[in-house]
Amino acid sequence: MTAFTTRLVTSVAATCLVAAFTLGQPAFAQDKAPDPNTVIAKVNGSEIKQSDLTIAEEELGPSLAQMDPATRRENLIAFLIDMKIVGKAAEDKKIGDGADFKAKLAFARNRLLMDSLLGQEGKAALTDDAMKKVYDDAIKQTAGEKEVHARHILLPTEEEAKAVKAELDKGADFAELAKKKSKDPGAADGGDLGFFTKEQMVPEFSAVAFALEPGKISDPVKSQFGWHIIKVEEKRDRKPPPFDQVKAQVSQFVVRKAQADYVTKLRSAAKIERLDIKADATKPDAAKADTKADPAKKK
Repeated sequence: MTAFTTRLVTSVAATCLVAAFTLGQPAFAQDKAPDPNTVIAKVNGSEIKQSDLTIAEEELGPSLAQMDPATRRENLIAFLIDMKIVGKAAEDKKIGDGADFKAKLAFARNRLLMDSLLGQEGKAALTDDAMKKVYDDAIKQTAGEKEVHARHILLPTEEEAKAVKAELDKGADFAELAKKKSKDPGAADGGDLGFFTKEQMVPEFSAVAFALEPGKISDPVKSQFGWHIIKVEEKRDRKPPPFDQVKAQVSQFVVRKAQADYVTKLRSAAKIERLDIKADATKPDAAKADTKADPAKKK
């Protein structure tokens, strides 16, 4: 994940109050949308339509993602048939008349209403202009940032790190020594870390890497992972990724921010009462306030 993407995703997480709200999309795509009124099956005369299958796919599709489309479809239809049969049995037993069922039904209805409305708000906000603005703003925030291309050799103790540094000072090849002695998973690549920004590495590592000049090798540096010997290969201004590369993250940000803003607007206009919190728990003690204002009242 690039620093640009990390920054964007972090911004979404910090801004949005509705990160759990997503727009469900059928997993099996078709060239032409099927007629929602097409009857797929009947159970004791009760119809199961294409619209029912679409809803089941939105709800259960992710759990069946490993199946091929035909098998997934058959499993969903079997589920809908069972649901019809068991649902009718539940009605015969008056399950729907219970207080617990009614409470869950009301909750499910409100959740579905919320998801549907927020879905509409997100869709309406997802314009080319809105996405371009988010992208341009992110580019401005990251303008001027530097990237370093470095290698490192990771060792468990300072003594081992000093020994490796001594070999390097005598002219040993850094990449070959990394392959032989580094405990990092990237040792096979000669310790190559590619390009990275400051925030992508632990502070101790970044401080040294960004201070070194290209071609220079550091003394042992301690971090939570062990002892590092760092070699800087190159420095450059960080290049932002093209829009198409981060379009999915930009779209997600636009949708979720629009949803969060809409929820905030509705909250500000609503009368919200928390009956589980005592009224005086959120207010300053009047007597204490008076005492602080007038020292004479301390007596």
